[in-house]
Amino acid sequence: MDLYLIGYFMCVWLSSSPVLGGYPIWWSLALGQQYSSLGSPPILCSSIPGLVPKQLRFCRNYIEIMPSVAEGVKLGIQECQHQFRGRRWNCTTIKDNLAIFGPVLDKATRESAFVHAIASAGVAFAVTRSCAEGTSTMCGCDSHHKGPPGEGWKWGGCSEEAEFGVLVSREFADARENRPDARSAMNRHNNEAGRSTILDHMHLRCKCHGLSGSCEVKTCWWAQPDFRMLGDYLKDKYDSASEMVVEKHRESRGWVETLRVKYAFFKHPTERDLVYYEGSPNFCEPNSETGSFGTRDRVCNVSSHGIEGCDLLCCGRGHNTRTEKRKEKCHCIFHWCCYVSCQECVRVYDVHTCK
Repeated sequence: MDLYLIGYFMCVWLSSSPVLGGYPIWWSLALGQQYSSLGSPPILCSSIPGLVPKQLRFCRNYIEIMPSVAEGVKLGIQECQHQFRGRRWNCTTIKDNLAIFGPVLDKATRESAFVHAIASAGVAFAVTRSCAEGTSTMCGCDSHHKGPPGEGWKWGGCSEEAEFGVLVSREFADARENRPDARSAMNRHNNEAGRSTILDHMHLRCKCHGLSGSCEVKTCWWAQPDFRMLGDYLKDKYDSASEMVVEKHRESRGWVETLRVKYAFFKHPTERDLVYYEGSPNFCEPNSETGSFGTRDRVCNVSSHGIEGCDLLCCGRGHNTRTEKRKEKCHCIFHWCCYVSCQECVRVYDVHTCK
């Protein structure tokens, strides 16, 4: 996508939309100068854009955790881009802008649901990992879930305390979602669905000790799943997300919006499911209002009939084909002991891009 076009879209949107007041622009911590600044103290919480008062207090009270919060959002964005790499919307981010996804998250769509879930899961995951690695003095290994050891193994290593990471994510990420409207209710639900994924998939990880891998002694500890597995799981939840409708009712504090499943004959969403209440654009053509960058010049798979295939990804516009030469290692031989030598081969590939 042409950088000038991206810049134009953003200028149009930022100049005409009041949405930044509710946009989670603290996610910009994960990109550019904001992310780099968290790696070198002192960290100035007041310089972090988009923090509501509760987040600002959290930052000042728990300053040493903030790099992990930023790392978690970055991890979530990277996973989003992996999961959507072959789709019309591929989780594009815009550097040097506070609204890092542009207006695409303004609507309460499936895409918004996934991004909130994966970002909240990323914060919980990164904070938990930081505690287990000993980079924070206020948390450490989990000592609450150690029961009697199992047959053939004993407790060892550092069990990861995911409950602490989930608590940090809930306190920080949900701090701005306290409005009595449908969008806050949706964001809170999807944030929690993302965090629950970690707790649901905690497992024993073990290591063998002994001569020549004999596993005479096996030590085990509680560990988080690989983040890629969490991304795969939440992507499945995206594909099966529940469409909701907004209901208004009056309470003592005034009018409150809640969500109800749109189709009563469908299964009611659980706490682990993603929810949305607005349809997604088709993302085929550039559109400054929806935040779509279109699919022109995107690489497509000519042999696939799925969404990453040239027919669907290119929205029926057709595709161009060019040849590309790539240098690759080939004819590799293992030499005893112990190195591998390879030759360098030039191979020609067909590259297909959307018109």
